[in-house]
Amino acid sequence: MTVETVSLNRSHDGMQGVYRHASRETGTGMTFSVFVPPHQDGAKLPVVWYLSGLTCTHTNVTEKGEFRQACAELGLIFVAPDTSPRGNVPGDPAGLYDFGLGAGFYVDATEQPFARNYRMWSYVTEELPGLIAEHFPADPKRQSILGHSMGGHGALTIALHHPDRYRAASAFSPIVAPSQVPWGIKALSGYLGEARDAWRKHDTVALIEDGARFSDFLVDVGDADQFLSEQLRPELLERACSQAGIPLILRRQPGYDHSYYFVSTFMADHMRWHAARMKA
Repeated sequence: MTVETVSLNRSHDGMQGVYRHASRETGTGMTFSVFVPPHQDGAKLPVVWYLSGLTCTHTNVTEKGEFRQACAELGLIFVAPDTSPRGNVPGDPAGLYDFGLGAGFYVDATEQPFARNYRMWSYVTEELPGLIAEHFPADPKRQSILGHSMGGHGALTIALHHPDRYRAASAFSPIVAPSQVPWGIKALSGYLGEARDAWRKHDTVALIEDGARFSDFLVDVGDADQFLSEQLRPELLERACSQAGIPLILRRQPGYDHSYYFVSTFMADHMRWHAARMKA
């Protein structure tokens, strides 16, 4: 697969790149960023996948996430995809922020007119990993995943579907039960239709209830997050993990909101947590 380099910037003795390619899954051009830490020639490095939230592109975490120093010290590649296809594709008919462009919700849409382009599940779990393995010094046996908000939803559900692929999974402010909250109900019905049984494989709490398991989770939420009680519902994840015997570290961070001021504050903690699980 051909990859176009959009930009390269040296940082913490590593290289922050932004790249573009033609996606077979979305039928559009897709842009993503990759930070490669300093390393010896021929080395294969562990990979951290970061999934962003509503309205975001790769740029939000790339510019605001403050992950590079920790990744350079720990020897981690950091990959940040976009959140939806872009260009001449359907968006939210109402022009709102929580569906369509910037809001792919990490599913493969089955409903028209979204089914052709909105294939973000296959893009982030199959197509882009193949491209990263081909073009970067990535170790396919040492991968982990995390995300923020909608991306936290994506990271946790993907980890539960692929527990042997990812050594670690964590999230900032994740939407843990999209079938039960407004953001998720809008997205899942719009992309997958009204049959709620089809939603369960894209709902962290429902997946755990249905028997999916992962080794352990780290989740941070801010107790001043304006979306905490209506959209995020971390107590539902806490209960589901407790009932299923899944170790969960759920940290309610006092005074923090939903923004990248919050994410960046605890990003290095998450990088260390992921690195510890990808040592060997």
